[in-house]
Amino acid sequence: MTTGRLASVSSPYLAPDEQDESTDDTPKEACGVFGVFAPGQPVAHLTYLGLYALQHRGQESAGMAVSDGETLTVVKEMGLVSNAFDDRTLSALSGDLAIGHNRYSTTGSSTWRNAQPVYRGVDHVEFALGHNGNLVNTEALAAEAGMLPGTVTSDTDLMAELLTTSLLTRHDLEPGEAFEAALAEVLPRLKGAFSLVFADRERIIGVRDPNGFRPLCLGRLDGGWVLASESPALDVIGAHLVRELEPGEVVVIDRSGCRSLHPFHHDEVDPRLCLFEFIYFARPDSVLYGQSVHH
Repeated sequence: MTTGRLASVSSPYLAPDEQDESTDDTPKEACGVFGVFAPGQPVAHLTYLGLYALQHRGQESAGMAVSDGETLTVVKEMGLVSNAFDDRTLSALSGDLAIGHNRYSTTGSSTWRNAQPVYRGVDHVEFALGHNGNLVNTEALAAEAGMLPGTVTSDTDLMAELLTTSLLTRHDLEPGEAFEAALAEVLPRLKGAFSLVFADRERIIGVRDPNGFRPLCLGRLDGGWVLASESPALDVIGAHLVRELEPGEVVVIDRSGCRSLHPFHHDEVDPRLCLFEFIYFARPDSVLYGQSVHH
């Protein structure tokens, strides 16, 4: 077993005003991520409810990205979920899919700039990313990518830049193929504890790190699928828990259904229990690692 304590990362590649200089020694890996693919349903409202159920995992900022198949729209604000979204905002966010994020900063300061999901657009591909956890090889990745010290605002921003760079070499592929190819290239280079949710115009994608340090579960909703950091976010929207993602698993959800990819080398997949999830982060009514947190 391992505690997976990876907080308070300092790197010369983080912008000076983005360094985490807090003296608060409490664990800080507990962001909440959520995703829903449910054509014909109010996905923005469902995401709001899911994030509300995950509010305990992050109170600094909240955001979501919604796609109607043509446009990917990102809305994010500082503060609690209830402060970030009102009925008018949610009603204007119509679409078939959405991802959401509650932030508790690990690397990077608590500013709107670092609120998630982050967005990138490259030619015919655009995507949004929500991230729970943090990387331990940010400096090495930034150096490999030729990024100048002080230009990285967070490890989430770095991941988005790496994916963007990879996408720039894939003009000959369809958007979905290009994005999956970029993920297959970038994900094995990431070292740390993380769960990720992505959205592009037509799909949502969930990723769990090879050790399974950070949680991510898969749920079934009438006419759709759901991804969430914890199972209560499924319960609140009437979805049922199918299973937790396996360590190192990538789940792709679109109109053709749900399928799994395994981009990490099998030698790197080493399931480990993070006690901090049970002790500090998770709700007592959550199911983690196949166990009830309460019991």
